[in-house]
Amino acid sequence: MAEFTAAVYQNEFLPDGGTDVHAIVTITSSGAGTAGQSGSGEAGEIIIVDTSGSMGIETMAAARDGAQAALAEILDGTWFAVVAGTDQAALAYPPVRSGPGLVRMSEATRHEAATAIGKLKSGGGTAISTWLDLAGQLFSSVPEVTQRHALLLTDGENQESGSLLADAIGRATGYFQCDCRGAGTDWKVAELRTIAQALLGTVDIIPAPKQMRAQFQEIMRASMARGIADAKLRVWAPQGAQILFVRQVAPTLEELTDRRVEVNPLTGDYPTGAWADESRDYHIAVRVAAKAIGQEQLAARVQLVLPGAEPEVAAQGLVKATWSNNSELTARIDQQVAHYTGQAELAAAIQEGLAARAAGDDATATTKLGRAVQLAAQTGNEEATTRLRKVVDIEDEAEGTVRLKRTVDKADEMALDTASTKTTRIGKSGT
Repeated sequence: MAEFTAAVYQNEFLPDGGTDVHAIVTITSSGAGTAGQSGSGEAGEIIIVDTSGSMGIETMAAARDGAQAALAEILDGTWFAVVAGTDQAALAYPPVRSGPGLVRMSEATRHEAATAIGKLKSGGGTAISTWLDLAGQLFSSVPEVTQRHALLLTDGENQESGSLLADAIGRATGYFQCDCRGAGTDWKVAELRTIAQALLGTVDIIPAPKQMRAQFQEIMRASMARGIADAKLRVWAPQGAQILFVRQVAPTLEELTDRRVEVNPLTGDYPTGAWADESRDYHIAVRVAAKAIGQEQLAARVQLVLPGAEPEVAAQGLVKATWSNNSELTARIDQQVAHYTGQAELAAAIQEGLAARAAGDDATATTKLGRAVQLAAQTGNEEATTRLRKVVDIEDEAEGTVRLKRTVDKADEMALDTASTKTTRIGKSGT
């Protein structure tokens, strides 16, 4: 049976007139089990493979092999389907025209699906909105499937209007999760990141076809390990308070503020998707009315709520505020809050720097990427530093002094972009 714990890291002391309270809330899950085992419904998986004309012979062969490898990781009994995506979406498996669009995984269906994947060929354009819409329709054809996950691979830029894709993302948001992967370097990071962030998934680059099999296996194994479906982060704040933001800050940065669903005037739910045995950190910022020196107040109550006929509070953390005239207490910034504030700025600096470089604004790119180097060093994000070194020459890491490299491998640049929202942790200790 799954167990959750919550821990709160903050400096609760505010100076006279202080109003803004920041806290990192760590939620940890253990004993989550496997997908579809939470008792609230069954699990469904859809593998979406780009079969447009841009998929070259080697990439297409690797995609077929990767998709077949992913099939091998899907647990027996899980509902699943395979979608081939071009300028329209086609159901590659199962071969049905009406009724349920998903079938249960078994030795027989796994073999049949692998055979169907082996016959996929490239041709046509790219309209990702149709891929997402078909996935939604397939999931809805089997009502008992409540834990819904898709794996989407593309190698090229979407060839339809942004509004069509945005509308499709909107229809899928809150209905199924989706991990996105881009093969090669002819796709847009921002495009896939928009899909992945809205659908509570991940985005990454697969630079070489030979890497596809391992990435597909990793994604599917992770999905199969998520035994808790559709948990919510429930945040209460007192009358008159304002939630400034709610965001996941580890293992990746995910902005949740605008995803709030009202429970009552003082309480809102924020989506977290499915859980495995893992730990996630959330940054909660609340603005409260200032109180007199010596007074205390509960600034927020943060809960993880599990789905069901009667939603279950699985863990709870309390965010507090105490007004003090002791400057030694009020001047401290909690190390967890400081760390993740730096990580959020790091992600923005990388993305803005790369965008400026692409636009030919070398001055802004140098400034932003230099700041990124400085922040990566300050927050101990060695992966970011390693990736940044492939884009800039670092002269002074502490000062953020860099020079743009004249020649940069596009795959390295895209890898830096996709990894910008991955964060690093520091050891937890109380304040």
